[in-house]
Amino acid sequence: MVTGVGLVSPLGVGTAQNWEALLEGRSGIGPITRFDASRYPTRIAGEVKGFNPLDFLDKKEVKKSDTFIHYGLAAAQFAVEDSALVIDESNADRVGVVIGSGIGGLPLIEATHKVLLERGPDRVSPFFIPGQIVNMAAGQVSIRWGARGPNTSPATACTTGLHAVGDAFRLIQSDDADAMIAGGTEAVITPLAVAGFCAMRAMSHRNDDPEKASRPWDVGRDGFIISEGAGIVILEELEHARRRGAQIYAEVVGYGMSADAYHISAPHPEGHGAVRVMQSALKNAGLPPEAIGYINAHGTSTPLGDLSEVRAVKQVFGDHAYKLAVSSTKSATGHLLGAAGGLECGILALAMKHQILPPTLNLDEPGEGCDLDFVPHKPRPTDLEHALTNSFGFGGTNGALIMKRWS
Repeated sequence: MVTGVGLVSPLGVGTAQNWEALLEGRSGIGPITRFDASRYPTRIAGEVKGFNPLDFLDKKEVKKSDTFIHYGLAAAQFAVEDSALVIDESNADRVGVVIGSGIGGLPLIEATHKVLLERGPDRVSPFFIPGQIVNMAAGQVSIRWGARGPNTSPATACTTGLHAVGDAFRLIQSDDADAMIAGGTEAVITPLAVAGFCAMRAMSHRNDDPEKASRPWDVGRDGFIISEGAGIVILEELEHARRRGAQIYAEVVGYGMSADAYHISAPHPEGHGAVRVMQSALKNAGLPPEAIGYINAHGTSTPLGDLSEVRAVKQVFGDHAYKLAVSSTKSATGHLLGAAGGLECGILALAMKHQILPPTLNLDEPGEGCDLDFVPHKPRPTDLEHALTNSFGFGGTNGALIMKRWS
């Protein structure tokens, strides 16, 4: 059961702000302000605005840890508060944390390397290593709330956040925990990361119109928008949630994983890995394809990736593909890399609870082969029983998760 949602993204700091912005059709994309990007082919990104780490950590802790940890702690705080979950001696051993990051503390790595070169090795902080390693967001959350159950940190590129939620679901199923704090966090809008993605020619060049740059399935799409933030959900075993009278957003009923085994960064053109991961999630949930009414798609706004996912949906769902709705909230948030799946699991839980489908922004003219119901421009009231969300990552790693309406 999803009993809490915590979101930090370019749309806002806090779950309510994110949901409101999605329904109002606002974009979180703008010019890069983290550094001088004037020499870069891509000069736009989805930066988190108005975030003050001192609202979530004391000044000493801020200095000791990278921004991805700050975002993770903030989103976890929102999620724990939303769920009203109390972690104490009576249950601490049965509450775990699975929070991953695709890249980890790259800003701190870049800054510390500069210190090393300019000031020497004796000026490198003793907190450099624990301040930037990928698992430290999960570690810090565990320490903050005293959660002594399973503690892991997947690093599966852009599938990280979804894998974290799916792995937490399985840990509860296997009776290793009663409740889990799960999701992803990322903060890599840095000179090196942006240069690397630019070198891959993976990102949009629509610098003069940033709010329109992320346009999944549109004929004018030209790459993804790098973004930052965190998405954390609280998962609980049903009876555990019932005993404490917890609110329930939705029930997680299926989780699948697969590998493309095809290319380090490109999906298979026919979406073979995506086909198998959705089929795996359906099998795990014990559902026929026709049970799914909505897909929160990976939908990054890349020419090849968007079409590959559409082809996969058609293979899995057949004629039903034209009856279900598909949208990409990355059209508003950009692509949060390792945090994307956590953010989108949180958004899916909100959509299930409120029975509203978030729209795909900027879809003015669907590209060739992109002919499904993509919920363009405006949110849509729905009567939704089951929904699925996809995440795909470099290295060909895939994840799909299915939620059911709770009533």
